[in-house]
Amino acid sequence: MSVLHSPSGCVEDTKIELVKEGKSGEEVFDMEALQGERSPVVRLVTLILSDAAKNKASDIHIEPQENFVNVRYRIDGYLKSIMKLPNKLHARLVTRVKILSDLDVAERRKSQDGRAMILVNGRKVDLRISIIPTYYGEKVALRLLDTREARIELDKIGLQQEELSIFTEAINRPQGMILATGPTGSGKTSTLYAALNFVKSETKNIITIEDPIEYLIADVTQMQINPVKDVTFANTLRSVLRQDPM
Repeated sequence: MSVLHSPSGCVEDTKIELVKEGKSGEEVFDMEALQGERSPVVRLVTLILSDAAKNKASDIHIEPQENFVNVRYRIDGYLKSIMKLPNKLHARLVTRVKILSDLDVAERRKSQDGRAMILVNGRKVDLRISIIPTYYGEKVALRLLDTREARIELDKIGLQQEELSIFTEAINRPQGMILATGPTGSGKTSTLYAALNFVKSETKNIITIEDPIEYLIADVTQMQINPVKDVTFANTLRSVLRQDPM
């Protein structure tokens, strides 16, 4: 295996376990065992995942090009090219990601979405995987979600005091709507989950409709959209209104 450009950091001091839900429970792969694997692709995917988590990347992109495979991380909202790999590794890289997220390894003509979980130095990181077919082959995008972010406090997300006062007053109102907008990595999800943590209480019945559910929050009822089973935002909202929200 040849690497045209090396990743941004080494992972010798990083312990990583890949955890996959299965019918018989959880299957765990630790870093030490993976380093002993004969397959270089297994070691390479482990390197990419652990390196991205160490560098606090929010996303990993594995993009096939004409002459190479480009691996990019999104860090602090910006995409950065980290590694260029030979094209011959592309199909095996995608297959490895599909195996980790229980996707169909034989399907290459349709988009697929999946999820997995990794433990990096004892820290849980959820992965959301999106795979789409492109001209040069399948492109993989992985969203890394640190489960600690689900417990973030509202006064620690970077709002100025005046902005924080306006926002907390708005989310405490019994009616209304708040729009959270911005580019990828700007903090929309962290803001919304921090707001949920702020307003939740024993006296409130809070229900969310999400696609996807990125973090699980205690004492909040969270619903996952599933268009295949006709669980859409429209019909789910009608059902939620009969559930005595708030």
